Amino acid sequence: MALVTWNDSYNVNVKSFDTQHKQLFDLINQLHDSMMVGKGKEVMGDVLKSLVSYTKTHFSEEERLLKMHKYPDYEKQVKEHDGFVQQMLDLQKKHAAGNAAITLTTLNFLRDWLQKHINGDDKKYSSYLNSKGVS
Repeated sequence: MALVTWNDSYNVNVKSFDTQHKQLFDLINQLHDSMMVGKGKEVMGDVLKSLVSYTKTHFSEEERLLKMHKYPDYEKQVKEHDGFVQQMLDLQKKHAAGNAAITLTTLNFLRDWLQKHINGDDKKYSSYLNSKGVS
């Protein structure tokens, strides 16, 4: 059973960003499903690696478009992204050190951050970018 389910309320109306957000939902659900069958620690390294890759691709594309279109809250968005990246790097370090509680902590953090960030910060740029012809 999925921990987070994509629905239209998460759409930011920029197709590439919505697709990338769905990938993050999939990663969180992969971790959740693995935890439900007792294999969370086994997949944690791969999920963190995928999340780091995701952040590099998604955040750089999002920031590039926001900067190009002179989005007024660009700096705030970058700060949010930087905070997420730092959390991911910290989680990777803890996982590498063998921290057993990392899986549940990571799952809760990812779910909460994802929902807050997409429905808060990302929704704010949606109409702005759409008005600039980005869809």
